[in-house]
Amino acid sequence: MALPNGYAQYNNNQILTASPAELTLMLYNGAIKFCNVAIAAIEKKDMEKAHTNIVKAEKIVEYLRVTLDMKYSVAKDFDNIYAYLDRRLVEANVKKDTAILEEICEHLRSVRDTWKEVMRLNREKGAV
Repeated sequence: MALPNGYAQYNNNQILTASPAELTLMLYNGAIKFCNVAIAAIEKKDMEKAHTNIVKAEKIVEYLRVTLDMKYSVAKDFDNIYAYLDRRLVEANVKKDTAILEEICEHLRSVRDTWKEVMRLNREKGAV
């Protein structure tokens, strides 16, 4: 498959060579990006673009939720977080509410930053 440019090829290689932890980090970053794009779209009155990007964030949160390994007790906590974020994303989409999207971004950044710290600690221990 020929990729249109070097940037696309770089992104493709980054995904193909990433560890599961790095892929999870990319998903958090993607959800944050899509929420930010939706906020900007709402501010510009582009409701179609806002909807498209909120749905992208919803799909990421849904994926994170369905891939939880429930044999770990912390997975239930993440399940509750993801369920909450999913409900809020639906509400933000229906209302096209930037305040709700800002709240979601705060939660996503918090979880992402915690994830980054776990990755760092595991790297120091040689686990990742």
